[in-house]
Amino acid sequence: MIGPLVEPESVPEWLRPLVKVSGEVDSKTFTRFSPPDGAYTRSAAVLILFGENDATGEPDVLLQRRADTLGSHAGQVAFPGGGAEDGDGGPVGTALREAEEETGVVPAGIQPVAVLPELFVPVSAFAVTPVLAYWAEPSPVHAVDPGETASVARVPVADLVDPANRFTVKKAGAPWKGPAFEVSGLFVWGFTAGLLSVLLGLGGWERAWDSGDVRDLDEALAAYQARVASEE
Repeated sequence: MIGPLVEPESVPEWLRPLVKVSGEVDSKTFTRFSPPDGAYTRSAAVLILFGENDATGEPDVLLQRRADTLGSHAGQVAFPGGGAEDGDGGPVGTALREAEEETGVVPAGIQPVAVLPELFVPVSAFAVTPVLAYWAEPSPVHAVDPGETASVARVPVADLVDPANRFTVKKAGAPWKGPAFEVSGLFVWGFTAGLLSVLLGLGGWERAWDSGDVRDLDEALAAYQARVASEE
């Protein structure tokens, strides 16, 4: 099932626009990629978990940084998630299981609110279903397996939409370019940044930012890593 899993009025007012629009979007809203005819894809799901800051009541979203030692997507920031397994019972089950395994979040405190269209990720051949959720009863989170996850963070939506934290990255010699964020000590780009960028707009949070600020990906990553190292 694609679209809302709950009535919009059952979630906080700030999350209702995303729940309402979830049934009106398709994969082209988020990506221009689709699997070639007859191509093998593996089903996967990610959990886009929105909560509220205990002190301010402002919304935030759960992100994790993958371990630098991994063979693929090393050091990249992602939503909790992964490949489907027998017994998951669908994308919601996959997303919750993977989030618990990776971040230690307690599924009982999470309210899945919508399922977004399946998105094809060419680099991994995953067909990823994003699951939107509300963190009704927040629980502590951490990097459960340091061999897979370097860190976990609740990133304020206000920081994501801050124009100072947004820019565009491109790969030298390649036609690809996409949105990026540097926020909460994280450098977010690729699939995760693209999905976040669209959701911020659909949710009515987006602020005007300089989309003409285009940076070389390798140079921007190197600059970020140098800043992080200098702060340690």
